[in-house]
Amino acid sequence: MGQAGPRAAALGRRALVVTGRDPKRAAGLGRELEKAGMAWLTFPVSGEPEIEQMTDGAALARRERCDLVIGMGGGSALDAAKAIAALAVNTEPIDTYLEVIGQGQPLTRPPLPCIAVPTTAGTGSEVTRNAVLKSRRHQVKVSLRSDRMLPVLAVVDPELTLGLPPAITAATGCDALTQLLEAFVSAKANPLTDALCREGLARAAVALPRAVADGDDLTARTDMALASLFSGLALANAGLGAVHGIAGPLGGMTPAPHGAVCARLLPEVMAANIGALAQRSPGSMALERYSCVARIFTGLPQATAVDGVQWVRQLVARFAIPPLARWGFHARAVPALVANARRASSMKGNPIELTEAELTAIVMTAMG
Repeated sequence: MGQAGPRAAALGRRALVVTGRDPKRAAGLGRELEKAGMAWLTFPVSGEPEIEQMTDGAALARRERCDLVIGMGGGSALDAAKAIAALAVNTEPIDTYLEVIGQGQPLTRPPLPCIAVPTTAGTGSEVTRNAVLKSRRHQVKVSLRSDRMLPVLAVVDPELTLGLPPAITAATGCDALTQLLEAFVSAKANPLTDALCREGLARAAVALPRAVADGDDLTARTDMALASLFSGLALANAGLGAVHGIAGPLGGMTPAPHGAVCARLLPEVMAANIGALAQRSPGSMALERYSCVARIFTGLPQATAVDGVQWVRQLVARFAIPPLARWGFHARAVPALVANARRASSMKGNPIELTEAELTAIVMTAMG
């Protein structure tokens, strides 16, 4: 954290600091900025960033003549910071740039410099070039995406995650685990992302249960910070899969935390993919990759792909992550969710195309 002030001062003189719901958590960062001679103000984002909030944040940045945006918090704060940095100087209506529900036009001007300071270990948003935003009107989550939106600096300090509550540690950690696994079995995987995923999965398999059990375990927190960072790098280059293909539209329909949704979906998607691959594409390398994941998770050289599914199921049960129905999601909404999921960009990375019936079964089982 001590490097943040001088590095920020090299990029601007007046910073908009985008935080989670409690802007007081940025007080330490603010002191570092002041020591470096910078002015700063905060913009809190409670919950997942919504489209209207991003428009307001961009207007604030312009009005206050901010020349730098810093996101400090979980993935929502980091995504919000990236979006605000882009929209502060690209002033057409936000629908101009949004995917799926907008025109998906490219940004015409480089965003303000953006620094990402994660305080959770889950999304890897500090090294990705998009911001996931929620549209209440459309009941979906969509991306604002551009190569120009990659933060110019990521300050990854595991000490900032010390003491996070177990539920948040579990949910965010499961998001990182999901991203690593989906990128590893993705149809777009490559040798670089394979190395990141293997290393990240091995660290997370051991560190995540430890970090949930003891929030002050700095070794576990460090491994999870690395696993999250690796997951962001991997997904940015290899894509994701059906878990995120479903979780994206589901996030627009319920208030469930993204990481908790991923955790409930992950074992069901794994099982569905393994079954579909065995039946329709038995020669696929993805089947061996699922077995490799199982060996990493269990530490057993003879572990099978199905053992990996069971390991994840046991982890989700151990963390007491609630089923989707607990968040108010109803069976009558499943057809609309499945229809939206099949159109989601994340589905392009899934190792095999899943049928409507297979996707429906995944969601119904995850509902509990």
